[in-house]
Amino acid sequence: MRTRVLLTLAVAAAAAVLPISSTATAAPAAPVSPAQPPNPTTVHEWLTTPGVETPTDVRLPLNSTVTKTPVTVHVDPNVRYQTVSGFGAAITDSSAHVLYGLTPENRAEVMKNLFDPEAGAGIDFLRQPIGASDFAVGQDYSYDDLPAGQTDYQMRHFSIAHDEAQILPLLRQARGLNPHIQIVASPWSMPGWMKTSGSMIDGKLIDDPKIYRAYALYLVKFVQAYQRAGVPVDYLTVQNEPQALERKNYPGTDLSWEQEAKVIEALGPALRAAGLRTKILAFDHNWSEHPGDISSHQRADEDPEPNYPYDLLATDAYRWVAGTAYHCYYGDPTAQTGLKAAFPGKDIFMTECEGGDSATIIGVMQNWGRSSIDWNIALDENHGPHLGGCGSCNGTITVNSVSKAVTYNDQYRDIEHFSKFVPTGATHIASTVDTNSSKGAPLTTVAFTNPDRSTTLVALNTGTTTQTFTVVYGTHSFDATLPAGGTVTYQWAPIH
Repeated sequence: MRTRVLLTLAVAAAAAVLPISSTATAAPAAPVSPAQPPNPTTVHEWLTTPGVETPTDVRLPLNSTVTKTPVTVHVDPNVRYQTVSGFGAAITDSSAHVLYGLTPENRAEVMKNLFDPEAGAGIDFLRQPIGASDFAVGQDYSYDDLPAGQTDYQMRHFSIAHDEAQILPLLRQARGLNPHIQIVASPWSMPGWMKTSGSMIDGKLIDDPKIYRAYALYLVKFVQAYQRAGVPVDYLTVQNEPQALERKNYPGTDLSWEQEAKVIEALGPALRAAGLRTKILAFDHNWSEHPGDISSHQRADEDPEPNYPYDLLATDAYRWVAGTAYHCYYGDPTAQTGLKAAFPGKDIFMTECEGGDSATIIGVMQNWGRSSIDWNIALDENHGPHLGGCGSCNGTITVNSVSKAVTYNDQYRDIEHFSKFVPTGATHIASTVDTNSSKGAPLTTVAFTNPDRSTTLVALNTGTTTQTFTVVYGTHSFDATLPAGGTVTYQWAPIH
């Protein structure tokens, strides 16, 4: 208290000795806050419908009043969930091969349409296989292949030369078009000499501390090599689909949650010691264990692992894990919310969903997903080339192997509804559908506040008839119409 009195007296004394001018000088005016821009009067609508190739791209009037209607979508920016990392697909070995079948000029145009945030879809999250997946050309490969019976614990033979011809140039080109791109990298198999099968096909990781250390070093070497090549890796998983046994014609590994924990406990310290900021994502498989995988476990006299991500996060590996990666091929996205409730400090990512559509992406985002990634970004008209596995997978785009014509598939538009309008760093906010009908309304929605304070709302009409509704955001609203099966993205500037 005494200090405050003395300070007051000192200020008063200082004021008493200030020179007094015959012309009074006004006190400095308080800084004037810049005038807020006027509220927007329109909403950007970007609409796609089944069978219609060109999106509808128009402006709708935004009203400064709210009117009650039979179906209302309420968007509430005050209820906030997860931050968005991005949306995209994978430049697999097969995708790179298909894209390099185009002329440089045509390939540049395709890449712009895929990655440019202004002129294209603005894809900003890629999943990259570490070595061969089922979508590789010719034969499987790792970055440290050796003759049978040999080992390389120090990674003296490690090399990413395979990727330098096509994959890395495409990744650098994509980053040049969209500097915000993030990458999650996943191995379908570690080098065969680390496995019980001696091969990248099937088998388990040898349960030996030397092998765990060697595999951790292999993954660190990959991240370092890609970084030197101009492609930083933001996230790693340690095994694609660890519950999928009995792969007979393409790379894969049966990796139990106990073994994955051991890998992560070797990898986490190795990444830190190398000064790398790459984060580890756990699991990398389906929302629920597939019945086929359960049967495979039983045939191998192994117990099924229905709680794999829970069991893994309950180990000491927890401290090294940033989040959990899911695939969409069995179960439903509410599994993400269950895991988030059990481990609220860990993030959720969707890292693979071949055949996913806007409904899938909405479900992923509604359930704490930070990303939604399709599978191959490009394939040919024969769903390849591929080593084995999926013989009916489609790319985000299809490049005809003969005519070189490029088709932008439904998956491309589904991704574009998000990647073009929901940038990295956006925050998922609440959106609810209210109706006075006892049957409800066939609308599913998800909304975001973007880093520039604009708002994005994506809606899907799951019904068989056109749906009309009103969107309400605070004191503003707009009326909308969505055809059956249609997906629409609305975006509007900040409202104050």
